[in-house]
Amino acid sequence: MSDLRQLLQIPDFRKLWLAQAISYFGDSLTIFGLLFLVQRLTGSAASVAGILISMSLPMLVVGLGAGVWVDRLNRKHIMIWSDVIRALLVPVFLFVRSADQVWILYVVAFLVASVGSVFAPARGALVPKIVGMDRLMAANSISESSRVLFAVLGTAAAGLLVGLFDGFDVAFTVDALTFVASAALVGRMGVSGSVDKANGSVARPSVLSEFAAGMRVIRGSRLLKGMLVGAGITMFGLGAVNALLVPFVIGELGLKETWFGLLEASQSTSMILAGALAAVLATRLKPTTIIPIALAVTGIVVGLFAGITSVWELGGLLFIIGWFVTPMQASFSTIIQTETPPEMLGRTGSALNAALTGSNVASMAIAGGVAAIIGVRSVFLVGGVVILISAAVITLMFRGGEVADLPLEVEAQPEVA
Repeated sequence: MSDLRQLLQIPDFRKLWLAQAISYFGDSLTIFGLLFLVQRLTGSAASVAGILISMSLPMLVVGLGAGVWVDRLNRKHIMIWSDVIRALLVPVFLFVRSADQVWILYVVAFLVASVGSVFAPARGALVPKIVGMDRLMAANSISESSRVLFAVLGTAAAGLLVGLFDGFDVAFTVDALTFVASAALVGRMGVSGSVDKANGSVARPSVLSEFAAGMRVIRGSRLLKGMLVGAGITMFGLGAVNALLVPFVIGELGLKETWFGLLEASQSTSMILAGALAAVLATRLKPTTIIPIALAVTGIVVGLFAGITSVWELGGLLFIIGWFVTPMQASFSTIIQTETPPEMLGRTGSALNAALTGSNVASMAIAGGVAAIIGVRSVFLVGGVVILISAAVITLMFRGGEVADLPLEVEAQPEVA
């Protein structure tokens, strides 16, 4: 908790952290509000899936180019406009009243997700500038815990507001206001969002050439290449597991949908608690050590899904995984921020996220067909093996990287005004 107190004593980090929390709350409120609305209007699982696809595609279609603009424009202004535009788009959902208007939800959901795709890389690029390189691991750990917590709260709020008011007007109004509040907080930050260019060249390169420069950064770093390959393999294993968890719980275990709240809370609780664990680990282990360990444990636990016979066993295994997810994700963020030149953080982060999203979507797309052939439990076992392979691959690729440049500890810091 001392790391959190010290970081929150930094005014700009406090505002950025709160803006991030509110934004994640709004994102979750948007997604689940839309899912509930489409389900009520159409009663079609395919239509509900369409919303998820509409909000996932921007990471692949827009995400790569968005990183270039994050590295080209003022990052603080990007975050503000991202929030403002989403605040204006969300109220459009209120005008959709029938099944034949659902296509409007798809279009606007795509636009909301597209605009939102620049918020995270812009925020990630500002963090090192605010907290310094020696406190990155602690800052990323706290941010990841907050993401999980406020996403869960946003999900709960969506269900509560829709159920309590028997409609969507209040839910989407609150949703729009969260983005207004986030924009206001970012606007009050004192840090400059401008990009520190490596040289003073007047000629501005093309977007394509800037994107290519970002790719050269990844190719030139053994650690970033290791993350790209290893995390891509990991998501190919996890995507199938995530896609099949619902049919497994309902079909194989014969449980009702109401159990999913408990299961989500089980993993979310350990992920939040693990934020403090990640800060402690940062004083003893390098991110390049934490990631392979976390992947290996995750692979073993996912493989154990194949033998589950009760909801309590599943909840326990999800609780175990949660302890390793937060340190792993915080370590990924730390490596990106320490291995990438400040002026290229946006495009590098977006490229990596797009690659992971593509791997995840591909895995989910084939999960159903594979499960029909070998069974859901066998897919879980295969997914666990794939994740274990990713742990081995990333260990080999990290070997020989410039790990000495990564922060080894999170020291106590004096108050920063």
